[in-house]
Amino acid sequence: MAKVLLLNGSPKADGCTATALNEMIAVFEEEGIETEIVQVGRLDIRGCVSCGSCETSGKCVFHDLVNEVAGKFEEADGLVVGSPVYYGSPNGTILSFMDRLFYSTPFSKHMKVGAAVVSCRRGGNTASFDVLNKYFTISGMPVASSTYWNQVHGFTAEDVKKDLEGLQTMRNLARNMSFMIKAFADAGEKYGLPMVEKDAFTSFPDGK
Repeated sequence: MAKVLLLNGSPKADGCTATALNEMIAVFEEEGIETEIVQVGRLDIRGCVSCGSCETSGKCVFHDLVNEVAGKFEEADGLVVGSPVYYGSPNGTILSFMDRLFYSTPFSKHMKVGAAVVSCRRGGNTASFDVLNKYFTISGMPVASSTYWNQVHGFTAEDVKKDLEGLQTMRNLARNMSFMIKAFADAGEKYGLPMVEKDAFTSFPDGK
């Protein structure tokens, strides 16, 4: 069975971001896709210190939720990352988590389907959306889209429940993501996954 891992970057387990993610989970279940949601935002997650330890050990030197989630991410067919907007950007905790999760994991993320979800009261949504999508697009992960940018509006969970278009966007996102996961699995069996070249690494250490 296909599986989607959902990360809640909000410190509130039942807040606005969770409301959006739960709307998606209901659709995933209808589509026969297994889900697991991990609460990230309430924890103390430090940022990457560029120590390079993961290059030899295959895991982050800091033994916290990042290493616990790494195996689940490897097994998942899709990843949804949700975050509230703080000062026009995603929550700092989820950013520290994502930096370390993506950098420290040696397995290929190629063709896993990614989706970013943001919640805000008024502004900063598209800027936060762009930040989260960059993790997917640098990793060969196709990005799932919806009928609007993947966002909900509200100051409380009850507000978000009144954002009918936002919730509709979440449902359409989950349906599109489900289709992509199933289609990629079928195409992978029929044609194989696309070849990935990795030989070139452009740098200019001579300063020219």
